[in-house]
Amino acid sequence: MQLIHETLTTPLSSDAVLDGYIRDASANIEPNRKRIAVIICPGGAYSFVADREAEPVALALLARGQQAFVLHYSVGPARPFPTALLELAAAVRLVRTRAAEWAIDPDKIIVAGFSAGGHLAASLADFWHTPALVDHVFSPADVQPNGLMLAYPVITSGPHAHRGSFRNLLGDQPTPDQLEAVSLEKHVSAQNPPTFLWSTFADDAVPVENSLLYAQALHAAGVSCECHLFPEGRHGLSLADRETWDAAHSDGIVPAVAAWFELFQTWLKRYDDGVVG
Repeated sequence: MQLIHETLTTPLSSDAVLDGYIRDASANIEPNRKRIAVIICPGGAYSFVADREAEPVALALLARGQQAFVLHYSVGPARPFPTALLELAAAVRLVRTRAAEWAIDPDKIIVAGFSAGGHLAASLADFWHTPALVDHVFSPADVQPNGLMLAYPVITSGPHAHRGSFRNLLGDQPTPDQLEAVSLEKHVSAQNPPTFLWSTFADDAVPVENSLLYAQALHAAGVSCECHLFPEGRHGLSLADRETWDAAHSDGIVPAVAAWFELFQTWLKRYDDGVVG
């Protein structure tokens, strides 16, 4: 396995980091195989980058045959929108540029996001072809995500919003226009990528309505969406197993919810085979 550590430079920042976990090619195991890449955006309410949604998820993906990356993006009110979005676009561009070196199919780059990282990932899915990125010298062809995985994502700035995430993203007193611009269910189009999405009805931090609103918007736009909603499980479960268990909470291991990862692997296999899309 190769470990990659790349610093990303964008028009608004120069200190985001992309960590990569790259399976080495083997002369005995499909030496010419081009793999799916998954770029992970951990959560943290745009105030920090959560460890439990970073390396453990990357290693789980690597073990199942995907090349995995973790984006350590800029957070906090000092780095307002669209700083992190530009960093994610730069990460996708870098992975696509280095695809041959890292045994990646450049047309199979999946962006995955947890909680506020889900907002970041879905922002790229909504805006990759729009002035929000094109005006910052990004070519749409370079930064287009080919697929999207969202876990208990922050989506809406409306009645079901996670207010802390939007305060960190936009400042303490965002205008109605600013909030509208980052309420992602309102910006879905037919150019969004196929999406795998999951959440829990018991999430009392980021209400399940966030996921429902986004799934409904994708369906209305004619975009393929697989959505799994579990009846139990608190916010921030990540893999929902011992590898991402937070010792401060006794309810971080939920086998029924941990099933999401196998469901995602099934979705990825169908995606790789051209069934999803």
